[in-house]
Amino acid sequence: MAEIKIEEVIDYLDYDMKYALEQTMKKHFPNATFSKEEVFKTFKAEVYRKCNTWEKIPDKLIKQ
Repeated sequence: MAEIKIEEVIDYLDYDMKYALEQTMKKHFPNATFSKEEVFKTFKAEVYRKCNTWEKIPDKLIKQ
């Protein structure tokens, strides 16, 4: 099993994740007004609260 530092992964992918969250929110709540920055900030906080700093993942998910 490999271990990843989930916070670092989210920070590394923040641009793409912000966009994906924004598109998801627009799709499911088309009339809602929101800040993608605030949604992402809340998302990160929830991930950090829920996940361990280091998460074990199967080796098959890692390409080297």
